[in-house]
Amino acid sequence: MTGKIGSTLIYPGNLLIIALLVLCACKDKEPSPAEQQIYVVKAFDRVRHAFGDGYSQTATGRFTFPTDPARVEKITMFIQLRCPDEGCNAWDMFANVRVQHPDTGEWLEIGRYITPYGVDNAQAGRGFRVDVTDFKQLLTGEVNLRSFVEVWGQDGWLVSVEFEIVEGEPDYPYYAVGTLLDHAEWSLAGVPYGEDHDFVLERYVQVPEQAEQTSIRTIITGWGHAFPVDPDGRPCAEWCFRTHHIHVNDKRMFSHVLDGLGCNQNPVRPQNGNWAPDRAGWCPGMAVPVRTNHMENPMSGQSFTFGYRFEEWTNNFQTTASNKHAYYAISSYVVVKSSQPIEAPVVH
Repeated sequence: MTGKIGSTLIYPGNLLIIALLVLCACKDKEPSPAEQQIYVVKAFDRVRHAFGDGYSQTATGRFTFPTDPARVEKITMFIQLRCPDEGCNAWDMFANVRVQHPDTGEWLEIGRYITPYGVDNAQAGRGFRVDVTDFKQLLTGEVNLRSFVEVWGQDGWLVSVEFEIVEGEPDYPYYAVGTLLDHAEWSLAGVPYGEDHDFVLERYVQVPEQAEQTSIRTIITGWGHAFPVDPDGRPCAEWCFRTHHIHVNDKRMFSHVLDGLGCNQNPVRPQNGNWAPDRAGWCPGMAVPVRTNHMENPMSGQSFTFGYRFEEWTNNFQTTASNKHAYYAISSYVVVKSSQPIEAPVVH
């Protein structure tokens, strides 16, 4: 196999790690910096997510990842959905994957997706794809993961999750993450839109001195059919297109436009439901976009205030839907990177 790509299979318990090694032509020659090593970590494997009949919406597991995150260039998460014998669940439902912080016990949302209407996602190839490199400091060694699908039927889904880890030349060897907002346990656990609420959308952030790049990573989806509808007939917050803003030190710094993503061009098509019309920043049968905003000034050793602002709108509670509220399910993290070991940002 000299000079070609070889495969090494390792089976620690029920975990499969496939290491694809780029081999040099001479065994005595050191690999060049440009050569990469790729690992595939199989996490959940066709785990049934359902509601009732002894099934659960949630699955947790402990999995082994490569142990030197400083060498990691990129981590991509792939999520495959397959149908149980009874068939796939009929609805487009909120779903996500979380990693547990080994020191704090906190579960951080690393990716979110929406299930298709009643079909699997085989047309998406390896599955829904999410870049989770920001969490590489947590995706190392023995890792606790949690998979959740907000499914309300006994049919449900068979969920498989795997990670492709590329070791090579990272932009920065050291990353750290701090939680800004996490109101995304399920769709209706989000922030009520257009009405008074007790959710805190302001934070005070202390950036470590070693930070050479600071960014904000956000995932957000709207839910509900609240009134008044927009002039084009779209109720909030699933259908009404809105622009949200991130404020840094009380100044508008970044904008998130939640409008159509071209749902009718979804690779998972056709589906057995109302999949084609555009939602507010998401589509049935797709991964939810990760919105990453890089700060021009990394704010090394400094502090700043963070605020998330919704576009003005007032719920009149006149909808005919059974739930008269609108919600934004949101998670947001501050990510710092450095060429030297770095502590996590402190968030208050």
